[in-house]
This record gives sequence, C-alpha cells and structure tokens, in this order.
Amino acid sequence: MSDQPAFAAYHDGAWKPLPECLVPINTHALQYGTGCFEGIRGYWDGQRLQLLFLKEHFQRLRRSAAALLMQAPDLETLCAIAIELVQRNRPRTNVYIRPALYKKGTSLGPVMVNVPDGYMCYMIPLGDYLDTNKGLQVCVSSWRRLADNSIPTRTKALGGYLNSALAKSEAVLNGYDEAIFLNDRGQVCEGSAENIFIVRDGALHTPDRTADILEGITRRAVIELAQDFGIPVHERPIARTELYVADEVFLVGTGCQVSWVKSIDRRPIGGGVKGPITARIQQAYEAAVYGRDPQRAHWLTPVEYPSC
Repeated sequence: MSDQPAFAAYHDGAWKPLPECLVPINTHALQYGTGCFEGIRGYWDGQRLQLLFLKEHFQRLRRSAAALLMQAPDLETLCAIAIELVQRNRPRTNVYIRPALYKKGTSLGPVMVNVPDGYMCYMIPLGDYLDTNKGLQVCVSSWRRLADNSIPTRTKALGGYLNSALAKSEAVLNGYDEAIFLNDRGQVCEGSAENIFIVRDGALHTPDRTADILEGITRRAVIELAQDFGIPVHERPIARTELYVADEVFLVGTGCQVSWVKSIDRRPIGGGVKGPITARIQQAYEAAVYGRDPQRAHWLTPVEYPSC
C-alpha cells in the first residue's frame, strides 16, 4: 500500500482515491456531529489480511444507526464493501478500516429526521495505537464521561467523541499517555477510546453495561479468553480508588488492542511491571488476531488478493 499515491476508498456508492472523497463544508455531519462509525483492524499474517470481527463491527454499526435514526446498508453489503476495499488496495501491512454512516444533507438545524444519509469506508496503515509493550502512564480525567441519556454511549456517535478528545488532550498536555473517565455517578467508566479491566486477587473486574460504557467488541473477546482460562470475570461498578489498589490494570479496544497500565495518577500499579494475567491475555489475544489460534479462527475473515 505504501507505494500507491492514494488509497482507494468507498464514498456514497462510488470508488475513488481517498483525497477525492469530499463533502461540502455545510454538510450536516460536519456541522452537528450527526453520524456513527466503526473501527476494524486488519492483521497481515505474511500471506493474507485477516479482518478481525468483521461482521460484529458492522452489526454494531447497524445498531448504532438505528438508535440515531439512520438507515445503514444491509450487513452483507457492508461486509462486501470492506472486503473489496482491502482487495483494491492490496495492503501488506496491518491496517485500520473506518466505515462511517453520516448525515450528508446541507440543511440548517440539528435534527436527524428528513436528512439524507451517506456512507463511506476507507483504510489506513496502522501499527500500535498505544504502545502495547510500554506500560501506560494514565490519569483519571477531570472530564466526566457522557451519560447514556445525553448521547447514547452504546453507539459510536461522531459527536460523542468530542468528549473523548477533551479527556485525551488533557491527559497528553499533562504528560500522560491516556485518560480514564468516571461517569456522572463517580464510577470508573472507560478510557478515551478503550474499555478497562482491573485485576484483584486473581479475578478480572470491569465496569458493567450500565456504567455508560461502549459495549466493546474487544472487551467481549477478552472476557471470552479469561473465562476459557478459568479466570473469574466480574462486571460491576468500580470505584476510583480501586484503580490505585489494583494488582493489574489494562485497557482494551480495537485500536489499543490489549495495553497494560504502569501507573494511574502517578501511582504505580502492581509495582510498575506487567502482571501475569495481563501478559497471558495479551499473548493470547495477539495469537488469535494473527491467526495462530485455531480455536479463535471464527474471529477472523481472511481476504485473498485476486491475481492481477
């Protein structure tokens, strides 16, 4: 992909070079954040690209669209576009695919009804979003996570990510790698773009689905791995100070994968070294996404490149 001047992208029914996928400056989604998106990882295994949780991501996109009064293409069409995107670009490196449904009208006013929908899908090369080997220096953000009754946190709504950008920016400006949100009840919620797990006394604990979290696909995969390893998993409210006394803490998501946390608010976690449960989950996840775990083959959609 690196030797191509412009990647092919899909935009409202047409294939064109990514720089030519343009919208007017008064596009509804640009003005009001009206839209939703997904992020899909593709892992190059040396022979083909393996798309991780392809159907699951598009199923969630369709659920997000329905909650936001938008009409998404059917699941089969969404998957076919993503596969064709890969085949047109023929990457030989890890990639990130960004499909997005957006309000493409140019009418004035923040209303979702009677505004036409658009759809786009593009890809970029992507290695580590966060360094999965280096322990992360994390802070608890002064910004609170959006309440689900404000902008639905189960959707990956475009406008909701201003909340994430404020928390992440605050963290970076203060010398941290990432931020952790509390919700409006003062409970641990998630990172700026990641779900969170803590380890206490040999068990995993993670905020439950009522804590204003995104119901993460990677979160679900990590729970599956832990349960297969016989590690207890508890979905429950988590207090801020539990972070400081945890044996281990790690963040998970499509972008960050499984990233371990070295310190929170300058307090070392687990002596400032990667813990054994985090290491085991991280290793198992990496094996699965690169196709080295036959038991997790159903996580992947391999894409073959047709002969020229």
